Amino acid sequence: MLERELIVSNKLGLHARATAKLVQTLSGFAANATLVAKGREVNAKSIMGVMLLAAGQGTVVTVRVDGEDEAQAMEAVAALFERRFDEET
Repeated sequence: MLERELIVSNKLGLHARATAKLVQTLSGFAANATLVAKGREVNAKSIMGVMLLAAGQGTVVTVRVDGEDEAQAMEAVAALFERRFDEET
């Protein structure tokens, strides 16, 4: 299992479009993925689960991935966060 803390840095946080991108990115991997923020733990492959976090800009999110392609899944998620979900140039 891999675990990494990431910061939601895009202006709108994990709103519907950013959440959809995250879930879509993770859906291509076999690994299980979990997000932890604000005392809640949710399935990172569930749009509704991620939306329930209500993670705004500046929120620290712990990402946990576990499975055969966990390293690639973590790399893809970290890159998405670093690119601010491709919402800002």
